[in-house]
Amino acid sequence: DDSDADDEFDESDFDFDDDDGLFDFAAAEDDFGEESTIDQLMVAYEKTPPLTKAYLTASFGAAVLGYVTNKNDFPSILQLDWKQVLTKLQIWRPLTAFLNFGPMGLGYLMTAHFVWTYMSTLERLNHNTPYDFWLMMLFGAFSMVVGYTGMGLSPRFLGHNLSTFLVYVWSRYHEGLEVNMFELFNTRAELLPWFFLAQTFLLEGEVPILDFLGIVFGHIYHHYKTTNVLRTPKFVIQWYNGENKYATILREKYKSISTDFEM
Repeated sequence: DDSDADDEFDESDFDFDDDDGLFDFAAAEDDFGEESTIDQLMVAYEKTPPLTKAYLTASFGAAVLGYVTNKNDFPSILQLDWKQVLTKLQIWRPLTAFLNFGPMGLGYLMTAHFVWTYMSTLERLNHNTPYDFWLMMLFGAFSMVVGYTGMGLSPRFLGHNLSTFLVYVWSRYHEGLEVNMFELFNTRAELLPWFFLAQTFLLEGEVPILDFLGIVFGHIYHHYKTTNVLRTPKFVIQWYNGENKYATILREKYKSISTDFEM
């Protein structure tokens, strides 16, 4: 079955060798370093894969809106409020709540940096089967909305929690890789999620329970995906490979990413 073959991860796709040019972590860090310029940021933005670009753009727009109209608090109309969802059918709230990385400031920029680095890398690695990446994002978001609600937890910054999920998934596929953190020190990829937890604790002054659960959900996803329990539905694959206008546009966008992987 061709679709089954497409769904399987090729471990070679996740082999990051600095010499093969697939991904230069140092270059990614430079885009957000002290020597950055507006031009460099624009180039990095233009090269960002489509879903990551749309997500970060929407998050930044929501953060600016909150800064201008709500005293730097996330816009209330976009926050997760089940009463409003169920009684007024404001069904966008479970999705728009993930745009919240926190108030505009250092913490927001650091979270955006993590999301840009790891979400865009995971999306690039799935350039031939982007629907697998979409499934990963949906699994993470659904797990958090249902899991936090079921446990009676009230998440404030769902986008921040989702970034922990992304970092964990990335780290599992790159165990042993040496990663430079802000040109300050090197650490191994598998330690990144725990560094992220420590960063949250230092910046917010509280135990990052929700971020820890993001790691748990990431572990569950990784297990289900690598054991082929979690598969992209065939109708999604057929839609992406079909002739409809929107699928064609998406294929063209991912085709431009695929050229980066050509030898």
